[in-house]
Amino acid sequence: MSTPTKPDLKDIRRLLTAAFSGTALEWYDYFLYGTAAALVFNKLFFPELDPTVGTIASFITFAVGFVARPIGAAIFGHIGDRYGRKVSLIITVVMMGATTGCIGLLPTYESIGIWAPALLSALRFLQGISVGGEWSGAMLLTLEHTPKEKHGSYSSVPQLGSPVGTLLSSGAFALVGMLPDDAFYAWGWRVPFLIAFPLLGFALWLRVHIEESPVFHKMLEDAEQNGPKPAPLIEAFRRTWGRMIIGIGAAFLGVGGFFLMSTFVISYGTDNLGIDKQTMLNSTVIGSVVEIVVLVLAGRLADRIGAWKVCALGAVVTMAVAFPAFWLVDTKETGLVYLGVSLGIGALSIPYAPIGAVVSGMFPEEFRYSAVAMSYNLSGVLAGFVPLLATTLTSATGGASWGAALLLMAIAACTGAGSWAAGRILRRHDTTVS
Repeated sequence: MSTPTKPDLKDIRRLLTAAFSGTALEWYDYFLYGTAAALVFNKLFFPELDPTVGTIASFITFAVGFVARPIGAAIFGHIGDRYGRKVSLIITVVMMGATTGCIGLLPTYESIGIWAPALLSALRFLQGISVGGEWSGAMLLTLEHTPKEKHGSYSSVPQLGSPVGTLLSSGAFALVGMLPDDAFYAWGWRVPFLIAFPLLGFALWLRVHIEESPVFHKMLEDAEQNGPKPAPLIEAFRRTWGRMIIGIGAAFLGVGGFFLMSTFVISYGTDNLGIDKQTMLNSTVIGSVVEIVVLVLAGRLADRIGAWKVCALGAVVTMAVAFPAFWLVDTKETGLVYLGVSLGIGALSIPYAPIGAVVSGMFPEEFRYSAVAMSYNLSGVLAGFVPLLATTLTSATGGASWGAALLLMAIAACTGAGSWAAGRILRRHDTTVS
């Protein structure tokens, strides 16, 4: 077997288009749940609970998806390291599309009682397993096809799937949110979930036409000559557990901070401040547009000064704007609410842009998928509890936002420390290679 030739610019563009499009559709499915957890599930699946307790219970089911992500990372990391990045990504997109569509078919508590939240949690768990292998596979396919000097900007391309997925999911809920409340809660909320079924066919077509990573082809050649390597995840923990901890910290802001400034903020604005749901949904749509711009600019900056430096810079900026962002939301003025959410999302998008280049650069090829997936998704486990923790802090402070702002600063500090530590590893690696 010969190693495939290095792809030209046209091949790279085709790959980036496929990676972005597939990831955007996958995140659309995943983010739908976060919006519904803030607006719908507390009322339809936990109706007998106090409103605040119902929101907390809804966010617990939201967090279930994040608890499942390391399981997905272990499963799909093994598949990706042993059988191919492409195979793993095809399975994840089918699982995500099917489970998301099924959420739109679920009967509510009024129809089947306790089975409704039980089935909802089970489907969310399957969503978490799917996304546990999605991001790392899309990121590695992108970076393993492209030149290293462009990894900062190229790593930001799959990241664009996150705000686009948010735009699609928030936009879908904004449209059905224009329905009268009776219609919205009766059937309107289901429509964005059911759209996942036709989108699944398109996403699957994209994944089938992605070219396999040349790095994986080389790994297959090595396995033919030297035999298979030990279990990739076990090797990752045995040889690079310290780097995995660093990766968890470096990735935390881009994941946990985002759900604080989107999922939690929607709930905070509607339940605590009395802002109408349409305004809060619109704020996340505008924030996602801002995120797209920031991701592109931060990715290009990473090519110039280094990916880890951009991550550290983003952490510092986020710490600076954490309180002002919530102060703006607290005014309840529509324009200022939009500005506050956009400020917070824009700041935390700076480190999110090149984080793929930072985390993947720390691990050897033979177990890279497993190590990157586990690092990123263990960070995701922590992130999944951020809306729940923020809601609890806000309730404990009598509805004040300063607890959530402090939480955002703490998350940013974790990413700043992780980025600095990752920078030391990457500089040492570059010196050794040179």
